[in-house]
Amino acid sequence: MLKKYETVLYSAGGVIAVFVILVLANYVLGAFRQRIDLTDGSVYTLSAGTRTVLGKLDSPVKIRFYFSQSDAGVPLVVKAFGRRVDDMLGEFRRASAGRIEIEKLDPQPDSDAEDSATLDGVEPQVTGAGERFYLGLSISQLDQKVALPALAMDRERLLEYDLTRAIGRIVTPKKPVVGVMTPLPAFGSGGNPMMGMPPQEPWVFVSELRRDYDLKRVDFDAGSIDPDVKVLLLIHPRGISEQAQYAIDQFVLRGGRLIALLDPYAYFDQVPGPMGRPEGGTSSSLDKLLKAWGMGFDATKVVLDAEYVSGAGPRAMPTLLSLSGKALDPQDVATSGLGLVLVPFSGAFTGTPTAGLKTSVLMKSSTFSKLVDSSSAIAQGDAAMKGFAPSGTEYSLAIRLTGQFKTAFPSGRPAETKAEKKADEGGGAAKAAASEPHLAASKGEGAVVLVGDSDFVNDAAAVSVQQVFGQRIVVPQNGNLAFAQALIEQVAGDPNLITLRTRATAVRPLTVIAGMEARAQQRYLGKIKELEDGLTQTQEKLAALQKQRAPGQAAILSSAQQTELENFRKKATEIRRSLKEVRKELRAESEALEFWTKVVNIAAMPILVALAGLAFALTRRRKVAAS
Repeated sequence: MLKKYETVLYSAGGVIAVFVILVLANYVLGAFRQRIDLTDGSVYTLSAGTRTVLGKLDSPVKIRFYFSQSDAGVPLVVKAFGRRVDDMLGEFRRASAGRIEIEKLDPQPDSDAEDSATLDGVEPQVTGAGERFYLGLSISQLDQKVALPALAMDRERLLEYDLTRAIGRIVTPKKPVVGVMTPLPAFGSGGNPMMGMPPQEPWVFVSELRRDYDLKRVDFDAGSIDPDVKVLLLIHPRGISEQAQYAIDQFVLRGGRLIALLDPYAYFDQVPGPMGRPEGGTSSSLDKLLKAWGMGFDATKVVLDAEYVSGAGPRAMPTLLSLSGKALDPQDVATSGLGLVLVPFSGAFTGTPTAGLKTSVLMKSSTFSKLVDSSSAIAQGDAAMKGFAPSGTEYSLAIRLTGQFKTAFPSGRPAETKAEKKADEGGGAAKAAASEPHLAASKGEGAVVLVGDSDFVNDAAAVSVQQVFGQRIVVPQNGNLAFAQALIEQVAGDPNLITLRTRATAVRPLTVIAGMEARAQQRYLGKIKELEDGLTQTQEKLAALQKQRAPGQAAILSSAQQTELENFRKKATEIRRSLKEVRKELRAESEALEFWTKVVNIAAMPILVALAGLAFALTRRRKVAAS
């Protein structure tokens, strides 16, 4: 009797033992909270730069996550995005070893959570149906607080960067000092009535930078850069001296970050012309420094691009580049999501960086482009495209150099010219600069951003300024200022922000179905064109037959015309039937793909487990038979 139930008892005992082992293993392993990210693009993995920033936290940082997750009016896609934000906050907490505290609040109308959101600077968003909801963050440490007032799905790729930047801001609350060196009236000017130049207000770009940074004007002929300047913004350095280039060289080698906006044709740089009237079109470069870094920049050539041309017809200007899409690096936080960047008369960077340096291309032209003389920069229409032959080269319009920089002045500070000595008659500035030690190479990782145009930050290219009821209203016209501000923001904060790239998004495009729809659409449009062409031909034939009627004959269709019209109707019916078949085939292909995708997702794992079980059973049976 015992033998009869022996197999059943052993099987039941084995099942119970396996169940207990699985429960205990799940309990023990759950305490470690380790995850393996197998997603394409490592959607759930923080970058090394973020982990470095979090590892340097010496006191707790509190993040309040405001999310109206219980509100039925919030769209499902927004709720899914909110869950992904919540998941990333969990990754930040784990990577910080507990130094980041997360508090989740669900603001409802007239609730304490809604009042807290208002105090923290988190703003309500509105759905297409007019429903209000909250999805934002407040990051604080001691008495410092920074808000991300409204998180948006179109900026999901930059979410990790935005969080890391916000944490860096509250850890180092002092505004970074940004030096601005330029011969242009970026800070405004009193004008010149004798030459017909009216007073100018500061550029909107400069006014915006003053909100977030401590701006400091740097003399264009400075022999050295003040030690408190962390970032140097160099705008159109036309006629820059070797002394000033040496000062920039030493600034980079001591760890300063440089953003240089060069230009082969600065349209908005108005200088006195031959007749005394102001004219634009000056050029600038950094010949000494670029050569030391292995880069070239021809200040006599501008990029002409037939793909990113601005305007159309006789007003088309292929040197006024409207960059978008593939022209902007989607992986870099400075260029991701910009939309359109208007770049007037840009130059191109060439060459290979020297040993120890690496380059990243932020903006580039299409292959349907070439370099032309700057003297023809403002040509339009047929005059601009005459004799055009694309070079097939993607020209680098904006690049970032990172790594170990070496001096462009191995012999030390260059000697002053007579004009420079006369300008510094007291000798104080020269002596102070000469007393500073000469650096031959950078000690740490340096960063330099080079842009082949300076006009793009000018108000005339970037914004529209309007006067409404006496108020000055500024409206951005493109992504120009966003690009320039992102460049400064990236280098002015924690050095690890430079290494951060955009993240892959959890929302994946259905590329296979999109391709199927595109092919079907192409066939559909082809059938429509065939129908339209047939209608046109029939109308032409009918008109020709009508001309053949006798004078005074009424406009009645002849037998030939009736036959032609009937043939057209039959052909139209056949084409409409073909269009229905095309739509039917598209639905069938999409439904088949959806069906097999479900089969793979639902049945694949059980099938694999069953096959593994069969393989195990066969192997065990063979061992038993062999014994």
